[in-house]
Amino acid sequence: MTGGAIRVLVVDDHSVIRAGLRTMLSEGGAEFEVVGEAADGDTALRLVAERQPDVVLMDVRLPGMDGITALERIRRAWPRVAVLILTTYNEDDAMIRGLQAGACGYLLKDCDLDVLLQAIRTAARHELLVQPAVLERILGQAARAIQAPAPAETQRLRTRRSSDLTEREREVLERVARGERSKEIAARLGITERTVGAHLTSIYAKLGVDSRAAAVAYGMERGILRRRE
Repeated sequence: MTGGAIRVLVVDDHSVIRAGLRTMLSEGGAEFEVVGEAADGDTALRLVAERQPDVVLMDVRLPGMDGITALERIRRAWPRVAVLILTTYNEDDAMIRGLQAGACGYLLKDCDLDVLLQAIRTAARHELLVQPAVLERILGQAARAIQAPAPAETQRLRTRRSSDLTEREREVLERVARGERSKEIAARLGITERTVGAHLTSIYAKLGVDSRAAAVAYGMERGILRRRE
């Protein structure tokens, strides 16, 4: 985003939901501009190409191309466009897939106005946001997944990548998962923002990922991130 209103594209196959989101965003005033609506993934891709939004609000379940596939294509073709997934479904696997594909975060459709607007602001800055309730569900699903038997080679890979992270890198990753910005992480850990950036670069290299969202998704899936009490 280069200044001015945050340009938002709304993607949902229910017209009532789209109208509701448009109304909510209008309450945000001049800070937000809805530049289009789409009822399916193919239309969403066309509108992203035509209107170049800053943030896409993307439903998970869409007719034809689903929201995760549309997200993957948007991230490949227009990496500067942030995608924020909206869902009413308890679909933990889809949430992890979405984060791996580069979503800036997940919000439940019944969130209040302030949460929605703050999430869009966060996404426009290309930072990660996941509601605590959603994060707890994902971490719970991840914990169950890592308890299931896996091939020996997969287990060795999980163990190696998890143990490769230093304690400070784990702390940084956990704070990223909470949606904290580099400045906030630096202040909490008593280090510089440059050092936070260096830790993130190291985390990406060790986990074989290329973004905060993908690192968090990997950490959730492999049990690197601890559930918060």
